[in-house]
Parts: sequence; C-alpha cells; structure tokens
Amino acid sequence: MMELPKWIFDVMLCVSAWSSTFAFVLLFKKIYPGQSIIRFVKDKFNSKLKFSVILTVVMIQALIFLIILFLVSKNSEVDSIITISSSWMLIYFFFRNLFAGPLGEELGWRGFAQIELQKRHTPLMASIIIGFWWGMWHLPIWFTSGLMGLDLIKYILFFMIALISIKIVMTAFYNLNKNLVIPIIIHQLFNFFIGLIDGNLLDLIMYNAILYFVVAVFFIIINPKNVLYGQKETNFRLQPLKGQGD
Repeated sequence: MMELPKWIFDVMLCVSAWSSTFAFVLLFKKIYPGQSIIRFVKDKFNSKLKFSVILTVVMIQALIFLIILFLVSKNSEVDSIITISSSWMLIYFFFRNLFAGPLGEELGWRGFAQIELQKRHTPLMASIIIGFWWGMWHLPIWFTSGLMGLDLIKYILFFMIALISIKIVMTAFYNLNKNLVIPIIIHQLFNFFIGLIDGNLLDLIMYNAILYFVVAVFFIIINPKNVLYGQKETNFRLQPLKGQGD
C-alpha cells in the first residue's frame, strides 16, 4: 500500500480538523437567521483575557506533562523520550498541531455547541455531552492507532475519559474568562505535550486520562464561581444586532 507524503497527510489532518467549523459556517444562517457570523466570531474573542486564567492553565498542563515525562522516563530504555530533535521541528510541530486541531475545532465545539447546550443544561452536563461526541468524532484515530483487541478497548476507554475530562476543564476556564482563546490554549497544549513524548501510546493516553480526570474532579468539587453548576440562570444567547428587535 502506497504511503502518502507527510505534508499531504498534514494538510488532510488540518482539513479534517476544520470540518466542524466548516459545517457550522455553512449552517450559520439557518441556526442564527439575521445574525452576522463575523460578529459571532468576534464575540467569542471579545472578553479581555485574564492573565491569572492563562497562567493557571499553562501551569496545570505543564505539570501534567512533567509528571507523564517522569513516568515514561522511568520505564523507558531509550536515550531520549522527546520526539523532537531540533528547534525548527519543534516550531513546525507546534503550529501543525495548532492548525490541525484547536484553531479548527474550537469555534464549532466550544464556540457554538457548548454555548447552545448551556442554554438547556448545566455547563458540567453540557461538557460531558460534548466530550462524549467530541471523542466519538475522533473515532478514525482509534482504528489507525495500530492497537487491537483488549489494548484497543483500553485505548478507547482512556481516550474518552481524557477527552471528557479535558472538556470539563476547558468549560471551567472558558466560563471564568469567556474568551475562546482559553480552550484553544488548553486544546493546543494537550495535543502538543502528548506528541512530544516518545512512549507507548496506550501508556501515554492512560496517564493523560488519569491526570486530567483528577483535575476535572477537582474543578467539579470546588466549582469556582459556579462555572460548572449552581447558577440560577445561564444566558449565553446572542444579543440582537443593532436595528433588530426595535
């Protein structure tokens, strides 16, 4: 079987990552008749970014990365457990991940689906629902992992736990800042860090699932500013455009 050149695979990966946003853009006028998609997108980035939120996000994910790095290094027999060997490759890998995931997915999943579900459910329940379907959306990855049998079942289980957990974390921080940059950062660091470590795939997804699950449970328990549940009324509906509804 002929293998595709890596750059073609990367382009295809980017296109597939943007599919949810492409679908949302095509359906926008039916979902929000009379609304402007440009304004909709601007609204998602309109809130002033809070340095404390960004710093907390980066610190949590960096800590998870270091813990996983330590765990993998304890069981690794190779000289280096980092997959990137040069600064240029690191830069390429960073931006490839950015365009092949967070930038393409977050407007559709978080910018639209999360907000719509939060009109009918608590943010926590909305996160679980979206996390499940977000995981199912990655189904092709499961069957290209090279795993089979019980290992594949374990991989799928840990994969779903990891994505639902990180979705809860995304929601908590997004609702603290109301800027789509926050889930983009979380999504990017998750993908970027897991791709940096040269380890057993099943172990990597298991470590991520466990650690992000712990973080998610922590936020569910403390529920800062009622960002996951407990608000009497959560209203994320778009305001009418000027001149509408007058």
